[in-house]
Amino acid sequence: MKMSKNSFFLMVLALMLSLVIAACASEPDATPAPAESEAGEEGTEVAEGTGGGDLVIAKLSDAVAIDPHGSNDTPSSDVAQNIYEALVKQDANMELQPGLATSWEAIDDTTWEFVLREGVKFHDGSDFNAEVVKANLERVLDPEVASPRSFLYTMITDVEVVDEYTVRITTEYPFAPLPAHLAHNGGGMISADLIAEDYAAMEEGANPGSKISEHPIGTGYFKFDSWNPGTEIKLVKNEEYWGEPAKLDSVTFRVVPEGQTRIADLTTGAAHISDPLDPAHISQVEGTDGMFVNRQPSVALSYIAFNTQKEPFDNKLVRQAISMAIDKNVIIDSILNGAGIPAVGPLAPDVFGFDPNQDPLDYDVEAAKELLAEAGYADGFETTIWTNDNDARIQTAEFVQAELDKIGITVSVEVVEWGAYLEQTAKGEHDMFVLGWTTVTGDADYGMYALFHSDNYGEPGNRTFFSTPELDEILVEARQNPDQDQRAELYSQAQEILVEEAPMIYSHYNEYLLGVSDSVQGLWHHPTGMLMLQDVTLQ
Repeated sequence: MKMSKNSFFLMVLALMLSLVIAACASEPDATPAPAESEAGEEGTEVAEGTGGGDLVIAKLSDAVAIDPHGSNDTPSSDVAQNIYEALVKQDANMELQPGLATSWEAIDDTTWEFVLREGVKFHDGSDFNAEVVKANLERVLDPEVASPRSFLYTMITDVEVVDEYTVRITTEYPFAPLPAHLAHNGGGMISADLIAEDYAAMEEGANPGSKISEHPIGTGYFKFDSWNPGTEIKLVKNEEYWGEPAKLDSVTFRVVPEGQTRIADLTTGAAHISDPLDPAHISQVEGTDGMFVNRQPSVALSYIAFNTQKEPFDNKLVRQAISMAIDKNVIIDSILNGAGIPAVGPLAPDVFGFDPNQDPLDYDVEAAKELLAEAGYADGFETTIWTNDNDARIQTAEFVQAELDKIGITVSVEVVEWGAYLEQTAKGEHDMFVLGWTTVTGDADYGMYALFHSDNYGEPGNRTFFSTPELDEILVEARQNPDQDQRAELYSQAQEILVEEAPMIYSHYNEYLLGVSDSVQGLWHHPTGMLMLQDVTLQ
C-alpha cells in the first residue's frame, strides 16, 4: 500500500483538532485508572472477580510461531510466555526471581549452577528435570534449528546434568548477564518428548519447530488449545499447574488489525483488552464508561532505521542528515499523544548500561541540508520507507515522508503485512523502515549486541546491517567482562559510536498503552511488553 505525500498534512491537521477537542472534554486523569497495585506488584490480587471465564485480547498481529526458540517477535512471545516457563523470571522492577530454577550461583568465572524446581510436570505429563534443560539449550543452539534466539546463548559451551535437579552451564568466557538471558522468552522450556518429535519430523523434511507450533507443550499456567492462523489463538487453564493456578478458564488472542475495530470490540464487550491501544484513541477510551487506559513505562525503543549496506545509506553523512531532519517531539506529541520519551540512543533509562550523558543529533533542518550536500546529494534522492500495519507506525512513516521532502528527499511509504515485514527486513530488502526493540533482559548486552553486532545481521536483530570492527570489539569485550563498572564504561563508548554513526533514528522510548474493560481485574503489564495474566479475573 502506498500513501500520497500530501495525505500526511491532512492527517496532522485532523489529529491536532481532535487533541484540542479531547483536552476540552476531559483531563487525562478524569477517567479512573487501575490502582498502582493492579499494574505494579507481581501476583498482587487487586480486586475480587468471579474467576473463570474467557479473557479475549484483541491483538494487532498474529503470532509467527509458538515455539520459544523459533521466533523473536512480540506477538509470538506474548502467547508463548503463558505456555512456557523459563529457569528465571523478572518481576515488575526487572529484578531476577526464581522460575523453574529455585536458585543459581556462579561456581567460577565461567560456570553457573542452577538448582531446579522439583515436582513440575509438562502439559503432556512428562517431568521437568535437568535432562530437559540440557535438551532445550542444545536445541536453541543447534545450527540445524537455526533459532533466531540462538545469539542469547552462543557463549554456552556445555550443559552438564549433575543430578536430576541440578544443572551446570559452562560459558566460553565470563558472562555476567547469563541469568538475565535465561529469563528471556527464548529460554522457555519445551517438553523433551515434543523436542524429540520435532527432530523426527525434521528428518522427514519438516521445518524446525513445525511440530512444536502445531501443539506447543510447556509447564505454564495456561496450555495450548487451538490456533486458527490469522484469526485467533486459544489457551486454556492448566488444572495441574505446579504453582498458583490461573483464575481464568481460558484466554483468546484474537487478531484484530484495525485499531478502531479493537476499540469497538472493547465497547461492545467482544473483547476485554485492546493490545495495543493506538495513541490517537486515548481520549476516546478515557471518555467512555466501562473502560480505562493502562499505561506502562517500558524498556523498549522505537526507531526509524536505514539499510546501511544500500546506497545512499551506506554514507554516514546521509544518515546524520536524515536524523537531523526529523523532529522527534512531533512524533511523540502529535502522533503518540504524548506517550513516549525522546530517545538519544538504543538503551532505555531503566536498562543497565544506559548513559544519560550522551549528546543526541539535534533537530536542525538547515544543518541537514548542508550534510546532504556534503555527501553529494544536494538535489536529494528517491527512496522508500516500510512499516507494518500499525497505525502509529504508519503515521510516523508519513511524517518522515513529509519532513524529508523539506530537504529534497522523495519518500514512498509502503505498508507490509507483519510476517512478510519481518522476513523481508531480515533479508535486507528494505531501504528505510520503522520498528522497535525491547531490551527484555534489562541488560545492555541484549539491547546492543543483538541490534548492532555483525554476527546478528538479519533475523536475530541487526536489520540495519550496520557494524564496525571497533563496535564489534567493544560489544564483545563488554559481554565478557565480569566487572559491572567496566561494562558500563564500555557501553557508554558503544553508545557514543552509535549516536555518531546514526544507523537508525532513535525516535523514543515507549510507553505501552492498553485499552482495558473495567471487568478485567488483576492485570499487570510488564516493562518488556508482556501481559501478565496469571492473576487476572473477570467481574
